[in-house]
Amino acid sequence: MNKNFKNSALFLVAGFVSYALQAQEVPKGWHMMDKASSGYYGISIDKAYDFVKTKKLKSSPVIVAVIDSGIDTLHEDLKPVLWRNPKEIPGNGIDDDKNGYVDDVYGWNFLGGRDGQNVEQDSYEAARVYHNLKAKYAELKDVSMLSVDELFYYDMWARAKQEIVGDVNPMEIIQIRRMSKMMAAGDSVIRKSIKKEEYNCKDLENYTTEDADAKKVKDILIRICEGNDNNEITNQQILDQLEADLNKMEASDIAPKNYRADVVKDNYKDFNDKFYGNNNVMVSNKSALHGTHVSGIIGAARNNGKGMDGVADNVRIMTLRAVPDGDEHDKDIALAIYYAVDNGAKVINMSFGKGFSPEKKWVDDAVKYAESKGVLLVHAAGNDAKNLDTSFNYPTPIMLDQSRPNNWITVGASGDPKAGGLTASFSNYGKNEVDVFAPGVKIYATVPGGNTYQNLQGTSMASPVVAGLAAMILEYFPTLSAAQVKMVIEKSSQNPGIDVNNPGTDEMVNLNELSKAGGIINAYEAVKLASTLKGERNMSIKKGF
Repeated sequence: MNKNFKNSALFLVAGFVSYALQAQEVPKGWHMMDKASSGYYGISIDKAYDFVKTKKLKSSPVIVAVIDSGIDTLHEDLKPVLWRNPKEIPGNGIDDDKNGYVDDVYGWNFLGGRDGQNVEQDSYEAARVYHNLKAKYAELKDVSMLSVDELFYYDMWARAKQEIVGDVNPMEIIQIRRMSKMMAAGDSVIRKSIKKEEYNCKDLENYTTEDADAKKVKDILIRICEGNDNNEITNQQILDQLEADLNKMEASDIAPKNYRADVVKDNYKDFNDKFYGNNNVMVSNKSALHGTHVSGIIGAARNNGKGMDGVADNVRIMTLRAVPDGDEHDKDIALAIYYAVDNGAKVINMSFGKGFSPEKKWVDDAVKYAESKGVLLVHAAGNDAKNLDTSFNYPTPIMLDQSRPNNWITVGASGDPKAGGLTASFSNYGKNEVDVFAPGVKIYATVPGGNTYQNLQGTSMASPVVAGLAAMILEYFPTLSAAQVKMVIEKSSQNPGIDVNNPGTDEMVNLNELSKAGGIINAYEAVKLASTLKGERNMSIKKGF
């Protein structure tokens, strides 16, 4: 899963901190605003709702599946919009709807065990690929005799080897270990002093100490907050990132722990072994942070006077927990897509990504199944400031057979000149592989741990803005097909009319050099365009598409 803040432990060890442009504060909910009336490059959502009201259109509920890390099912702004399986009796321990998943009231947790245990942390796919295929390919001298399928896996392994082994510096590993020890010691002092297990930069504003390690921890956390213009980044997020960095570097010699297998206990190699997991879709505040924020962006209850408003006003959020702190597994993602489609979702949000996909065929088949049922998939482009035309970010709409589905949108993150620029400095891009941009910088939305809210940023936040718009379109124009909704969102996107920063090169370019549509989504223009179309969904169902 893509992280949403810059400056990992590696950068800090090297003494390098990438400070963000000094940016003004932007209003909470700026991403919903209209440029002409507010000055902010939002999506004009209020104008969109005014338009459907003038047309006297009524909405129908739309189910949006969120494949993510989990959700706080008790949050005040999410409880009213959660999908509840109408065929399942909660808590009776019986598979009432006979779909293979017992008590799947809010969705399903594919990262759980039947005994109630759950996967929270996991390894990186590059390390898994490298060690799993090392015995097969490490001594291979001649690749010319490999079949097409075998060559796919060999190329993937060679790329994983380069990532895991090629750039490892033993001295950096030593430095990271030292830093990890120092951070743990200093963090322990701070926790005891301020009597909080998890704290952020706000909590440290007036904190003083004579402990050298605690001083260093405070300095590091504040520098990271400043570098991301976000003072709500926590000690636990930094410690988790530090541990992840160390595990990733040590993977050159040490095979990653099989976190998932120890808990889930399925036969991973058998795709038909699919009825594993449990119904705990939250697990913990830590696990549910990402998914709760994403869900709020899509559909937090609108106009209730609480916290913030989601993009769509009549959605039901189906929760599918399949994304750990680490890289997701292809089997879990594929089965989550099947579950979403089979249980009525019309839009699926996927705010995750990784550089390797050893079981890509399973995911491809699930995507094709979603296409056959008219379900739209919305995917975050990733946070590495890379060109997706020449790099990897799975899952991808390019199938193994090189075909492309018509139900997939890849989303880059836009911002605002008052918040660092029109394109997010971290966003992946691609003239061919990124479809549109949407707001993904300083997005204020729901987080777990009480009825609380927080700014987060990433393409993980941009994707649900698009998923929310797709759901809104389908609410008011339910006969439109997934392909039509995709077309509407892309065709109605607005080019800002000024050059923007290329996140990968820092050159100033037209936005059409960074994405296929060349624009930032606009809800008002989208519903206007949607109102002119004749729906294809009913026709598609009749034809068996």
